[in-house]
Amino acid sequence: MKKYKHPIQFQIVHHRRWVLMVGLVATIHFFCQTLMLPSYFIRMSNSDDTLEDEFHQESLQLVKTRAFDHVFIEDDSETTQEMISVDLSNNLGDGVSINSSISIDPKILMVVGEPPVVVNKSGNGSPGQALPINEKYALFQTDDVKRMRCLMPPKSVMYIDQMERLLARNRRASRAMRPRWSSPRDQEILAAKMQITKAPSRITDQELYAPVFRNVSMFKRSYELMERTLKVYVYKEGERPIFHQPILKGLYASEGWFMKLMEGNKRFVVKDPRKAHLFYMPFSARMLEHKLYVRNSHNRTNLRQFLKVYAEKLASKYPFWNRTGGADHFLVACHDWAPYETRHHMEHCMKALCNADVTTGFKIGRDISLPECYVRSARNPLRDLGGKPASERNILAFYAGNIHGYLRKILLEYWNNKDPDMKIFGPMPPGVASKMNYIEHMKSSKFCICPKGYEVNSPRVVEAIFYECVPVIISDNFVPPFFEVLNWDSFSVVVAEKDIPELKNILTGISDSKYGELQHGVKKVQRHFLWNVKGVKYDLFHMVLHSIWYNRIFQFKPRYKFCICPKGYEVNSPRVVEAIFYECVPVIISDNFVPPFFEVLNWDAFSVVVAEKDIPELKNILTGISDSKYGELQHGVKKVQRHFLWNVKGVKYDLFHMILHSIWYNRIFQFKPR
Repeated sequence: MKKYKHPIQFQIVHHRRWVLMVGLVATIHFFCQTLMLPSYFIRMSNSDDTLEDEFHQESLQLVKTRAFDHVFIEDDSETTQEMISVDLSNNLGDGVSINSSISIDPKILMVVGEPPVVVNKSGNGSPGQALPINEKYALFQTDDVKRMRCLMPPKSVMYIDQMERLLARNRRASRAMRPRWSSPRDQEILAAKMQITKAPSRITDQELYAPVFRNVSMFKRSYELMERTLKVYVYKEGERPIFHQPILKGLYASEGWFMKLMEGNKRFVVKDPRKAHLFYMPFSARMLEHKLYVRNSHNRTNLRQFLKVYAEKLASKYPFWNRTGGADHFLVACHDWAPYETRHHMEHCMKALCNADVTTGFKIGRDISLPECYVRSARNPLRDLGGKPASERNILAFYAGNIHGYLRKILLEYWNNKDPDMKIFGPMPPGVASKMNYIEHMKSSKFCICPKGYEVNSPRVVEAIFYECVPVIISDNFVPPFFEVLNWDSFSVVVAEKDIPELKNILTGISDSKYGELQHGVKKVQRHFLWNVKGVKYDLFHMVLHSIWYNRIFQFKPRYKFCICPKGYEVNSPRVVEAIFYECVPVIISDNFVPPFFEVLNWDAFSVVVAEKDIPELKNILTGISDSKYGELQHGVKKVQRHFLWNVKGVKYDLFHMILHSIWYNRIFQFKPR
C-alpha cells in the first residue's frame, strides 16, 4: 500500500488546485458582471461620464436636457436603428395605447418619466432601460414596448408637390439596368411606349372618369396595350405556405388577392418564360413573418436571408434575372417589413408595397404603392359597399382606431371630444355592433380621417373610398396608391402632419361645390379599388398589374447600339468579345490590333473599326451609320456570336473549334513543301 501513497496525495492536491481555479474564475466573472449594471443603476450615481465612456464603443452619444434633467442616448448607427425597429403588434393587443405620457415638443418627442430616454439622431425619444453593455448590441426597452423608429416623427418630409417633381424626373432619367442581351420582348415594350406617349388626347371617355387620372388618354392606351401585349411568367419555385398560398382576409389581403388572381389568370400568364415581359415572384410577406420570425427576438435577418437565397436560386436556375439584373421582375407585398426584407438582393426589382414610404427606399416611378385593404369576407369582398349621398352625410369628419404610432396620439390630443363636428375617437369597443357602428359612421361622414399608424400606410384610405367618403390623408412621405396614373387631388384631401391643429379649418374651408366634386370623384374612382372574386376590367387586380406594366415601360432602357472597345495597356481588350456576347456592335479603337480570326472572318460585317486619331469624331461616325446598315451589323453580331462562345463540352463551330481551325488553317497556307 505504501507505494501508492504519494500518487494519491498528488491527485488530491491537483484536484484542490482545480477547485481553487474554478472558484477564482467565478469570482472574477461575478465582479465583472456587477460592474456592468443597467443604465438606471448607473444614472443613480449621477456619473454621465462613465455612461458615455461605456456607450462610446457602440457609437452612442449622451445628451443632457435641461428641461427634464434626463439622460438621452443618441444613436448614429443604422444597424442599431434597424435592430430596434420591430413590429409592435407582436407586443401589444388591439386598443392598447402606446404611451399615455407622451408630450410633443417642436424639436423632440419627450416622455416624462424616471428612466433614461433613448432617442435617435433626429432627437426623438422614449423612456427606456439599457441592457448590460456586454450584450454587444444596445437594445432599449420600456416596460410595455420596444422603442421603434415608427414611434418618432420622420427626420425628413417630402410633400406631394415634391413627389410630383420626382416622378417627372424619374420618367426622364431611368436608373434601370439595360438588358445584357436582346429579346423580342424589348422591342414590344419600346413600341408600346411610343404608342402610349403619342396617344390621342381625350377630354372625356365613356368608360373612364377623366378627372381622376393624370392623363386619361395615356392610361387608356396603356391599358389597351397591356390587355393585348403583356405576358407574365409566374415562378413555380418555393413551397407553401410562404409561396403560392394567398391570404384573402384581413389587413394583408391585398397581396393574397393579387397572388390568387395572378396565378389563376389565363390571359396574361404564360408557361414559357421566354415569351414573358414580366416575371412574378409569388411569396407572401405576411406568411414569411408568420413562419420564420422568432417572436420578440427583434431580429428579422433570417427573413431577409430567406428571400436572398430565393433570389439567388432564380438567378442561378434561369437566365432572365441576370439579363436585366431583376429589373423586369416584380413582387407584391403588403406587410410593413417588406421594404426591409427585400432590400439589396431585390433592390432593382419593381415592388408593389403597401408601405410606400419614400424615406425607406420606395422609388417613385419604379415601385408601385399597393392599396392596403381590410377585407372582412373572403367569399364576398364587396360586402357593405357604398354609402349615403352627399346631402345625407351629417358628420364633418370621422376617425376611430387604435393609437398606433406617434401621429394618432397627436390627432386625439387635439380633436378627441373637442368639437361636436369632429368625431375623433380612440379604439372602438370589440363586437359586431361596434363594427357596424364604425361602418355606419364612415357611410355618414363627409370626410374620413386617414392618419398613419406604425408606418405611412393605412387601410382607412381604401375603406373611405369603399364607403364613398372623401379620404383625408395625414401621413408625411406616403406615396398614394397608383400615384403614377391617378390624380389624387380630384377625390381626396392631403393634410401635412404639422397642420393637424388646423384640421377643422382646412375641411370647413372646402366649399360645398368643391366637396361635391371630391365626393363624385370618390364614387368614380371606387371601381379601381375593389377586389372581385373574378377579375373585372379596371378593378384593383388589373390596376396593380397595369401600374407594374406602366412603370416598366417608362423605366425600360434599350440596349446600347454600339459598345466602345478601346485598347488598354496593350492593343487587346475583353470588351470586343463582351460586346458580341451581349449582341452589341463592337466599336474597336486600337491601332495595330489584329481582330480575332482575322484570317477567316469579315469584321466589316459585324463591327466598326475607328482609328485612334478619329476619337473626336466618334459620335459623327456612329450617327452616320444608317438604320439599315446598323441592322445588318447587329444581325451579323448575332450570327457570329456562336463562334465566340466557350461550351462545357465542345460544340461544332464554337470558340474552341474556331481556334483549332485557325491554327490548322494557317499551317496549311504557311506550309512549304520540300
